[in-house]
This record gives sequence, structure tokens and C-alpha cells, in this order.
Amino acid sequence: MPRISHLYFKTATILFLAGIIMGLHMGISGDHSAYPAHAHLNLLGWVSCAIFGSYFALNPAKAGGRLPIIQFAIYTIGVVVMIVGLYLMALGNPAMDALVGIGSFIVLAGVLLFTAIVFSRDA
Repeated sequence: MPRISHLYFKTATILFLAGIIMGLHMGISGDHSAYPAHAHLNLLGWVSCAIFGSYFALNPAKAGGRLPIIQFAIYTIGVVVMIVGLYLMALGNPAMDALVGIGSFIVLAGVLLFTAIVFSRDA
């Protein structure tokens, strides 16, 4: 399996664990106000990272080089920034809306790079 697939699956697993812990915390505390961050973390972190990893595992010709690593770094940073901002905003810090926006645009950049990789010619 290509290195980038391993990175994506490791990242997906860590973010899935964080999403589960966040969900358990909400359930135990009875405070579900952070559910938007929980949902986004599981979708963008667990599901999307696992799909990216699967794509690269199924298309090893596109998994090499620097672009997939750059895409991984940008996307992952964007998810972390966005989720932290969304979590803090959901807990009553409206000023974190700017952080959510910044993280969202970083995620968009990562998705645009992934799209470019998918549509590029095989190496």
C-alpha cells in the first residue's frame, strides 16, 4: 500500500477516535451543543480521509510524488483548524466563526488539490 494511503488511514483513525471521544463527552455531559463539530469531524476526518486513502491505494500511480503529500498536509491542517473553531464556536464563542472560515477555505484547497490529482494523467 502506498505511503500516502497509510498516512490517510492513520489520520482517519485518529480523527475517528477524537470524534468518538467528543460524542461520548456530549452524551455523558448531556450538553450536545458541539454536535456540528462532532458531525464534521466524523465526516471530514474519518470518512473523507478513509476515502482519500482508499483512492490512493487503488490508484498507486497517482500516490507518488510530492503533490499527494502536499494535498494531505493542506487538507489535514484545514480539518483540524476548522473543527477546533467549530467546536469553540458551538460552545458559545462566536468570534471563532473566522477560524471556521479560514479552516473551511484550507479544506477547500485540499479538496481542489485532490480533484486535480484525480483528473490528472496517470504517472
